[in-house]
Amino acid sequence: MAELKVGDSIPSDTKFTYVPYTPEAGEITACGIPINYDAGKEWADKKVVLFSVPGAFTPGCSAKHLPGYINNLPAIKSKGVDVVAVIAFNDAWVMSAWGKANGIKDDDILFLSDADTAFSKKLGWTAGERTARYALIIDHGKIVYAEKEPGREVSVSSAEAVLAKL
Repeated sequence: MAELKVGDSIPSDTKFTYVPYTPEAGEITACGIPINYDAGKEWADKKVVLFSVPGAFTPGCSAKHLPGYINNLPAIKSKGVDVVAVIAFNDAWVMSAWGKANGIKDDDILFLSDADTAFSKKLGWTAGERTARYALIIDHGKIVYAEKEPGREVSVSSAEAVLAKL
Protein backbone atom coordinates (compact mmCIF):
# COMPACT_ATOMS: atom_id res chain seq x y z
CA MET A 1 0.00 0.00 0.00
CA ALA A 2 1.22 3.51 -0.81
CA GLU A 3 1.98 5.76 2.14
CA LEU A 4 -0.67 8.32 3.07
CA LYS A 5 0.08 12.01 2.47
CA VAL A 6 -1.56 15.43 2.40
CA GLY A 7 -4.59 15.34 0.11
CA ASP A 8 -5.31 11.66 0.77
CA SER A 9 -8.40 10.47 2.58
CA ILE A 10 -7.86 8.44 5.70
CA PRO A 11 -8.87 4.86 4.95
CA SER A 12 -12.46 4.08 5.84
CA ASP A 13 -11.23 1.06 7.80
CA THR A 14 -9.09 3.19 10.17
CA LYS A 15 -9.69 1.84 13.66
CA PHE A 16 -8.10 2.30 17.04
CA THR A 17 -8.96 0.91 20.48
CA TYR A 18 -9.62 2.82 23.66
CA VAL A 19 -11.10 2.59 27.11
CA PRO A 20 -13.81 5.25 27.51
CA TYR A 21 -13.11 7.69 30.32
CA THR A 22 -15.57 10.29 31.49
CA PRO A 23 -15.06 10.69 35.24
CA GLU A 24 -17.80 11.78 37.60
CA ALA A 25 -16.69 14.66 39.81
CA GLY A 26 -13.03 13.93 39.15
CA GLU A 27 -13.09 10.33 40.31
CA ILE A 28 -10.62 7.92 38.84
CA THR A 29 -12.09 4.50 38.29
CA ALA A 30 -10.60 1.19 37.29
CA CYS A 31 -10.02 0.67 33.60
CA GLY A 32 -12.90 -0.79 31.66
CA ILE A 33 -12.89 -3.01 28.63
CA PRO A 34 -11.24 -1.64 25.49
CA ILE A 35 -13.59 -0.95 22.62
CA ASN A 36 -13.02 -0.34 18.95
CA TYR A 37 -13.06 3.26 17.81
CA ASP A 38 -14.00 3.51 14.14
CA ALA A 39 -12.08 6.65 13.20
CA GLY A 40 -12.88 6.21 9.51
CA LYS A 41 -16.56 6.58 10.35
CA GLU A 42 -16.33 8.95 13.34
CA TRP A 43 -14.07 11.44 11.58
CA ALA A 44 -15.71 11.41 8.14
CA ASP A 45 -17.58 14.67 8.80
CA LYS A 46 -15.34 16.27 11.43
CA LYS A 47 -12.22 18.35 11.75
CA VAL A 48 -9.65 16.35 13.69
CA VAL A 49 -6.21 16.97 15.14
CA LEU A 50 -4.37 13.70 15.62
CA PHE A 51 -0.93 13.56 17.14
CA SER A 52 1.22 10.54 17.68
CA VAL A 53 3.86 9.82 20.28
CA PRO A 54 6.34 6.95 20.58
CA GLY A 55 5.06 5.97 24.02
CA ALA A 56 2.76 6.99 26.83
CA PHE A 57 4.44 8.01 30.08
CA THR A 58 7.83 8.50 28.42
CA PRO A 59 9.73 11.68 29.35
CA GLY A 60 9.57 13.44 25.97
CA CYS A 61 5.93 12.56 25.39
CA SER A 62 4.78 13.40 28.92
CA ALA A 63 6.90 16.51 29.50
CA LYS A 64 7.25 18.02 26.02
CA HIS A 65 4.48 16.83 23.71
CA LEU A 66 1.21 16.22 25.58
CA PRO A 67 1.33 19.37 27.79
CA GLY A 68 1.28 21.61 24.71
CA TYR A 69 -1.98 20.05 23.57
CA ILE A 70 -3.50 20.26 27.04
CA ASN A 71 -2.52 23.92 27.39
CA ASN A 72 -3.63 24.87 23.87
CA LEU A 73 -6.84 22.82 23.81
CA PRO A 74 -9.20 25.85 24.01
CA ALA A 75 -7.34 27.61 21.17
CA ILE A 76 -7.34 24.46 19.04
CA LYS A 77 -11.07 23.89 19.63
CA SER A 78 -11.77 27.56 18.83
CA LYS A 79 -10.48 26.88 15.30
CA GLY A 80 -13.41 24.54 14.64
CA VAL A 81 -11.68 21.32 15.66
CA ASP A 82 -14.21 18.70 16.73
CA VAL A 83 -11.81 16.00 17.94
CA VAL A 84 -8.29 16.07 19.39
CA ALA A 85 -6.75 12.62 19.70
CA VAL A 86 -3.39 11.18 20.62
CA ILE A 87 -2.17 7.75 19.57
CA ALA A 88 0.73 5.58 20.61
CA PHE A 89 1.66 1.95 20.17
CA ASN A 90 0.71 1.30 23.81
CA ASP A 91 -2.36 -0.80 24.54
CA ALA A 92 -5.71 0.83 25.33
CA TRP A 93 -5.31 0.39 29.11
CA VAL A 94 -1.98 2.22 29.17
CA MET A 95 -3.39 5.01 27.01
CA SER A 96 -6.41 5.29 29.31
CA ALA A 97 -4.15 5.45 32.37
CA TRP A 98 -2.05 8.18 30.71
CA GLY A 99 -5.19 10.23 30.11
CA LYS A 100 -6.33 9.72 33.69
CA ALA A 101 -2.91 10.62 35.07
CA ASN A 102 -3.22 13.94 33.23
CA GLY A 103 -6.86 14.53 34.28
CA ILE A 104 -8.14 14.41 30.69
CA LYS A 105 -11.67 13.36 29.72
CA ASP A 106 -12.64 11.79 26.38
CA ASP A 107 -14.43 14.93 25.24
CA ASP A 108 -11.17 16.85 25.69
CA ILE A 109 -8.55 14.54 24.16
CA LEU A 110 -9.07 10.94 23.08
CA PHE A 111 -6.25 8.62 24.15
CA LEU A 112 -6.23 5.92 21.47
CA SER A 113 -4.14 2.82 20.95
CA ASP A 114 -2.63 2.27 17.50
CA ALA A 115 -2.42 -1.47 18.07
CA ASP A 116 0.43 -3.05 16.14
CA THR A 117 1.09 0.47 14.74
CA ALA A 118 -1.41 -0.35 11.98
CA PHE A 119 -2.35 3.26 11.20
CA SER A 120 1.19 4.57 11.56
CA LYS A 121 2.38 1.91 9.11
CA LYS A 122 -0.17 3.20 6.56
CA LEU A 123 1.47 6.61 6.91
CA GLY A 124 4.89 5.02 6.68
CA TRP A 125 5.71 6.70 10.00
CA THR A 126 6.92 4.27 12.60
CA ALA A 127 9.93 4.30 14.90
CA GLY A 128 10.93 0.67 14.90
CA GLU A 129 8.07 -1.15 16.61
CA ARG A 130 6.59 2.09 17.97
CA THR A 131 4.55 4.87 16.47
CA ALA A 132 6.67 7.80 15.30
CA ARG A 133 6.20 11.34 16.60
CA TYR A 134 3.94 13.19 14.16
CA ALA A 135 0.78 15.26 13.77
CA LEU A 136 -2.09 15.33 11.30
CA ILE A 137 -4.98 17.63 10.66
CA ILE A 138 -7.84 15.71 9.09
CA ASP A 139 -10.73 17.74 7.68
CA HIS A 140 -13.82 15.73 6.76
CA GLY A 141 -11.74 12.61 6.17
CA LYS A 142 -8.98 14.30 4.15
CA ILE A 143 -5.46 14.84 5.44
CA VAL A 144 -4.69 18.58 5.16
CA TYR A 145 -1.55 18.67 7.34
CA ALA A 146 0.91 15.87 7.96
CA GLU A 147 4.32 16.33 9.52
CA LYS A 148 6.66 13.82 11.10
CA GLU A 149 9.40 14.94 13.43
CA PRO A 150 12.77 14.79 11.69
CA GLY A 151 14.58 14.14 14.97
CA ARG A 152 13.93 13.75 18.68
CA GLU A 153 12.50 17.22 19.23
CA VAL A 154 8.86 18.29 19.33
CA SER A 155 8.55 20.95 16.65
CA VAL A 156 6.41 20.16 13.57
CA SER A 157 4.09 17.92 15.61
CA SER A 158 3.71 20.33 18.52
CA ALA A 159 0.37 21.89 19.44
CA GLU A 160 1.78 25.28 18.50
CA ALA A 161 2.79 24.09 15.00
CA VAL A 162 -0.59 22.48 14.44
CA LEU A 163 -2.43 25.53 15.76
CA ALA A 164 -0.55 27.71 13.24
CA LYS A 165 -1.90 25.49 10.42
CA LEU A 166 -5.55 25.52 11.53
